[in-house]
Amino acid sequence: MSWIDFKIYLTQVTALSQDALHIYGAVLIQLAAALLLRRSLASPLPWLVVFLLLLVNEAIDLWLPREALGEWQMIAGIQDIWNTMALPTLLWLLARFSPSLLTRRPPRARI
Repeated sequence: MSWIDFKIYLTQVTALSQDALHIYGAVLIQLAAALLLRRSLASPLPWLVVFLLLLVNEAIDLWLPREALGEWQMIAGIQDIWNTMALPTLLWLLARFSPSLLTRRPPRARI
């Protein structure tokens, strides 16, 4: 089963659109990366893991087209990047610059 076939299979099994899978997958990857790397969400590393995996996914999507590469695929790729990174970026920015919104603790003093 190819990567593209696997993604189509996931949309069928979960009854979610590929856009929704991008969003949920990104948040799960960000949380897993924070856990595995033993970093908080305020660290840019979990966010970077999501971004790097997204770039790999988009490269595979463009590398293995089922038809000739068209402008619509580039536009869809940009849309995928936007959809995938919006929530991880929001979580990172909140954790980094306004942690009290997430934990009800005052932010650490920066030196």
